[in-house]
Amino acid sequence: MPEVLKAPLVVEFPFTRSLGPVQSAFLTGLRERVVLGVRTTDGRTLVPPVEYDPVTAEEIRDLVEVAPTGTVTTWAWNHEPRRGQPLGTPFAWVLVRLDGADTALLHALDAPGPDTVHTGMRVRVRWASDRVGAITDIACFEPYDGDPARPAGHSGRFEDPVTGIVAPARLDYTYSPGRAQTAYITALSDRRTVGERCPSCRKVYVPPRGACPTCGVPTAEQVEVGPRGTVTTFCIVNIKARNLDIEVPYVYAHIALDGADLALHGRIGGIPYDQVRMGLRVEPVWTEGARYPDHYRPTGEPDGDYDTYRELL
Repeated sequence: MPEVLKAPLVVEFPFTRSLGPVQSAFLTGLRERVVLGVRTTDGRTLVPPVEYDPVTAEEIRDLVEVAPTGTVTTWAWNHEPRRGQPLGTPFAWVLVRLDGADTALLHALDAPGPDTVHTGMRVRVRWASDRVGAITDIACFEPYDGDPARPAGHSGRFEDPVTGIVAPARLDYTYSPGRAQTAYITALSDRRTVGERCPSCRKVYVPPRGACPTCGVPTAEQVEVGPRGTVTTFCIVNIKARNLDIEVPYVYAHIALDGADLALHGRIGGIPYDQVRMGLRVEPVWTEGARYPDHYRPTGEPDGDYDTYRELL
């Protein structure tokens, strides 16, 4: 039994979103060192501002400036800051109710240690030196023992307002494929495809998951399948993916390998994209040093009969 594999994995999806008038004013204000909230019909001031009252669902656009000083309402100490967090040294996550606001804003507090942080402590905004119209324009909060700051009463109207932001989403973790898929990946390095047979229904699953998805029982019996197979269904890709050196259009297909009861997916090459069809018989094409097939190409055999793969669509 080979050692179970593991590797670091990053899932990242930065996306661009537009801003409504309230969020636009809030972020533009941060760029100009102004903190804006929004006033509800019953007189509450919400910071950060929202476009609809969370109690009544009424649309609200009455912008009001609040002070850059405030009070910590609750906190938690972060012993090990991670990539992309506001500070590179240990800090406190705090909820701060700014003077003039009725709700609290989440941000980082730069403090020498957890013993120096407490609910009720007074803090103020530390502005970033380079501001672009984002929540990071507040570099962090810092302890403050002076008088509450007095807002200038800004109207919330700005020249050159921020109208959109890029919101990064990223997840870093260590992935392990488990025992069954480790065996599958190890076999691929020898240019073999190995699945596992369910002891109950006797179906062979490729790639294996270590358990039968139909019967829910563990699988352990290894079965070599393929290398040839049948295209069960497919799609034509017309948009070129970043960092993927494949010219469009190309075909991506589900392929039922001979002896398998589950179709896996792969790219089809060696044939014009508009000639790929259900039932096409294909075989893997390997490149030197590759750990998996680069693509599948036609074998020249007669097409598979529909009844032989209809349960694998």
